[in-house]
Amino acid sequence: MEFLSPAAGRSAILKELIEEAALECNVFEIAGSRHFVIAPPPPNEKYLRRPPVVLVAHYDRAEGSPGANDNSAGVFLLLETAMKLKQGGAHNWIVIFTDKEELKTGESIQAQGAYALASAFKTLKMENTKIFCFDACGSGDTLVISMTLEHLLKREGGGEKMREATMELRNFALDTARNLGMKKVLLAPTPFSDDAGFFRAGVAAQTITMLPSDECARLVSELRKNRELAELLINAESPQSSSSQFIPETWRKLNSARDSHINLTPEHFRTVLRFAEALCRG
Repeated sequence: MEFLSPAAGRSAILKELIEEAALECNVFEIAGSRHFVIAPPPPNEKYLRRPPVVLVAHYDRAEGSPGANDNSAGVFLLLETAMKLKQGGAHNWIVIFTDKEELKTGESIQAQGAYALASAFKTLKMENTKIFCFDACGSGDTLVISMTLEHLLKREGGGEKMREATMELRNFALDTARNLGMKKVLLAPTPFSDDAGFFRAGVAAQTITMLPSDECARLVSELRKNRELAELLINAESPQSSSSQFIPETWRKLNSARDSHINLTPEHFRTVLRFAEALCRG
């Protein structure tokens, strides 16, 4: 609960939690953002042949919001995932807690922490790693695999390499869910996450979120008959639009005082944990 308090120093609290979990962590200051990078001990040679899977969750929050679902839940779920992976001896994974996912009015996507981070990925020749952004994963029983990058590629282009990387991530996520026997999985456009900053920098990243199944059913129904809704979901910049009433209630609570712990559904956290862990073991 301390992490959700209005005056919480989230960076300091997160650092303390990582230390308590005995996880190896490096802190990177990039373009005014502070990112926490957790990785397992250096692997032996046989593990170096396969690039790591990178799991991302932003730890900042919108001003005036407790940030319970957006994105405290994602942070705590990936912390637990990192501990499980370490205990299980997995080697091909990295967990990154990013800063400045939430943009202020007037700021461009290039101001997002993930944008500068993606540039660092390119320098380290990590742009071809599989990157999954876990955002708003604390409420609901249905795993939502975002189609936002697909919409951006159609609208803005991005080249064949980006298109192929996007589809590879999506298929990997779908195959992982299928192998786990997950029945409640949805492909749908979702609000921007760190995937936007990565995309602008030329790096593909797949966003993963959760929604209640009844909200998923309504969303699918509306998307079929309302072309405007997909753009509204992605940009979240048109609250006066006639379609705004069809945005899932869970997402309408984000970035507001209504994003409190009472809306979380801990009985479904295991779905996210199983999925995140399986991505790194697959």
